Amino acid sequence: MKKIIFTLAIAAIILSCKHDKKIENQKEFISKEVDNDEWIYLFDGTSTDGWRAYNGEFLPPGWIIENGTLTFNTELGLEQDYKGGKDIIYGAEEFDNFELYLEWKLPEGGNSGIFYHLKEGHKSPPIVAPEYQLIDDLGYTKIHDITKYNLSLGYTHKPEELKPLQRTGSDYAMHPADTINKILHPIGEWNSSKIVFTPKNVEHWLNGKKLLSFVPWDVAWHEKKNSDKWKNSPDYGKYKTGFIGLQDHASPIWFRNIKIKKL
Repeated sequence: MKKIIFTLAIAAIILSCKHDKKIENQKEFISKEVDNDEWIYLFDGTSTDGWRAYNGEFLPPGWIIENGTLTFNTELGLEQDYKGGKDIIYGAEEFDNFELYLEWKLPEGGNSGIFYHLKEGHKSPPIVAPEYQLIDDLGYTKIHDITKYNLSLGYTHKPEELKPLQRTGSDYAMHPADTINKILHPIGEWNSSKIVFTPKNVEHWLNGKKLLSFVPWDVAWHEKKNSDKWKNSPDYGKYKTGFIGLQDHASPIWFRNIKIKKL
């Protein structure tokens, strides 16, 4: 009899543990579901709803869905009789504080960028919106001569080379990416980027590594803004809310899993 009671007691303990574990797993699952619900997909691989040209009404020629990616096809985009700009925005909603995540890849010599707090009505996105730089760090200058451009910015030492402020992950022409922690996958392979923006801190991430952080609109920010490329662009970076944008730089580019979380 004692053996039966002991056996039943052990069984009860095991069932109780399994029940508690099941509840714990359910809570973990629910927690993950809630977390996932916070993300807003700007592009999920199936639709370009919400996307259009900067200062335009429709997607420019060349921007298409291909194998679940949002891509700029140069053959379609550069040979059309199209007079508008080819930079695009997610025009369905503006964002202020956010965490933006996306995946991307470039071809050899490729160049693009991610804009935020972008307002329309200006000549082009770069003169108004901060840009997370995307570029072929190693091969861009093998195909493109940037000497004249860099000299115009005052870079007299090796003007033929990409400068830190121009490399992938940098806050273009404002804050350079950390080269020690930087992991940039080879051309043709996917990379993941993250931008976290709050009025107290901005972060750029690449492939799980934080590359930079800065405080927007503080004294140091204004000094940087007024000392280099943007000193003659009075509207650069001043907006506290705006659209998310993707840059066409006349080269193929592929994006996927574009999502944003409001903070």
